[in-house]
Formats: sequence, structure tokens, C-alpha cells
Amino acid sequence: MMADTHDAPQAPRRAGALDAAKTVLYGLIGIRRKADHESARITPLQVIVAAVVLVALFIFTLLTVVRLVLS
Repeated sequence: MMADTHDAPQAPRRAGALDAAKTVLYGLIGIRRKADHESARITPLQVIVAAVVLVALFIFTLLTVVRLVLS
């Protein structure tokens, strides 16, 4: 007799760069959805790299806006 595969839990898919970036952005603005965190398997290294890149981009944007306003 064949086992019914509809009831078996699915393993989370491997996360990409966009999934890690979305998770970090949601964390920066305070939005958390449990379904987003469980739908992909994100490693701590992916979160750290995404956070460093996004914070650097944020600082660069702030500096650019300030330079434009002051010039």
C-alpha cells in the first residue's frame, strides 16, 4: 500500500540572497511574519552578510542625501 504524501511535512527550501535581504529588512522595520521565516532555510552567515550590506547601503544613502542638501 502506498503512503499518502499529502500529510508529510515539506522541508523548507534553501534561501537565496533575496530571502535573506527580506528577512533583514523585516527585522529592521519591526515586521515579523512567521510564514516568511519558516518558508526558507536561511543560514546565520546569509543574515550577517545581508545585514552588513543593507546597513552600508542605508549609510551611503544618508550621506548622499546630506551632501545633496548641503551643496
